[in-house]
Amino acid sequence: QVQLVESGGGLVQAGGSLRLSCAASANIASINAMGWYRQAPGKQRELVAAITSGVSTNYADSVKDRFIISKNDAKNTVYLQMNSLKPEDTAVYYCMFMTALYDYWGQGIQVTVSS
Repeated sequence: QVQLVESGGGLVQAGGSLRLSCAASANIASINAMGWYRQAPGKQRELVAAITSGVSTNYADSVKDRFIISKNDAKNTVYLQMNSLKPEDTAVYYCMFMTALYDYWGQGIQVTVSS
């Protein structure tokens, strides 16, 4: 069974940066889009950023101009560069790969931004 494995989370001070990575444990064919979601305590999971197979990107308003999503198709990997982090960015971050038949999800990784 293919798994998505996230890395790069942790604790950072406000204004700092982190780079999240998410790699598939085996090749996944026909990925339509890759994305990052997050869920803060007591809140619903929300889309942070997404990138399509055609390299179009979409960002939540709260992270525009601070976060950058990118991917390496050959490695089945998606990245999220997070700059100018704020305490309100604190959440568990999940990656997701979307295909026509199935959506793959990572197990989640904690990002904590201290003020």
